[in-house]
Amino acid sequence: MKIGFIGLGIMGKPMSLNLLKAGHEVVVYNRSQKSVQECVQAGAEAGASPKDVAERCSLIITMLPNSPQVKEVVLGPNGVLEGAQPGAMVIDMSSIAPGASQEVAQKLAEKKVRFMDAPVSGGEPKAIDGTLSIMVGGKSEDFEEFLPILKAMGSSAVLCGGVGAGNVTKLANQIIVAVNIAAVSEALTMATKAGANPETVYKAIRGGLAGSTVLDAKGPMMFERRFDPGFRINLHIKDLNNVMETGHDIGSPLPLTATVMEMMQTLKSYELDHQDHSALVQYYEKLAGIEVRNAD
Repeated sequence: MKIGFIGLGIMGKPMSLNLLKAGHEVVVYNRSQKSVQECVQAGAEAGASPKDVAERCSLIITMLPNSPQVKEVVLGPNGVLEGAQPGAMVIDMSSIAPGASQEVAQKLAEKKVRFMDAPVSGGEPKAIDGTLSIMVGGKSEDFEEFLPILKAMGSSAVLCGGVGAGNVTKLANQIIVAVNIAAVSEALTMATKAGANPETVYKAIRGGLAGSTVLDAKGPMMFERRFDPGFRINLHIKDLNNVMETGHDIGSPLPLTATVMEMMQTLKSYELDHQDHSALVQYYEKLAGIEVRNAD
């Protein structure tokens, strides 16, 4: 099967490379040609447009920043919908609003093109090593058909329900990650302000109930001052905007999410939103009067 891959950013490029490593033929498209050429050098074919990619492939994967970009690439002029043949599958692995996924699916269905939303968790490191967690919304028969493709990019793929359920699950994931990062930031800042070594504190608590994947992944980045992005603050802000929009639409309270969102917006006002979301610790450090510094 020839796979089209549209969107070769910090996540999309390594994901497409993993498809190539798994032996699949891949046609790639991205506005920035540098990423396209890197994939071509690894064995991919270059597509001229989303429409061209869809004309050449029966499976098209998109990995784009947000809902407007997905709608533009899939439904817009010279987009996937114009080139896709009846029976083709579009898997959108972007993290977008669930309602946007359902809208795109409806438009595709009018041309008898199938759709699944399949956002991922794990950031750039897991995109590179092919161990992403993939949350899927769609029909069970479609999920089973394309599961081997998903497994080339992730260590787990779970069908969460109908179209949109993948992105609902991703929003839940992003709430938990954001609040955990805030808790780790708050705790390590308090420990530092009290005169304790944050690395020692981390080693002491990571094996107990406070231990978590977030603590292990982000705690060392905080006390080692490594804020190069695995997942940028501005992208987490985007996801939390989708969380707040969805929560407001369905009447679900989100007080903790709203608080962490405002913390991240504060860092954005300091022009720190290009850093990894572990840099949220700097919000607390500024309030605590601790000198904010980056790695040497």
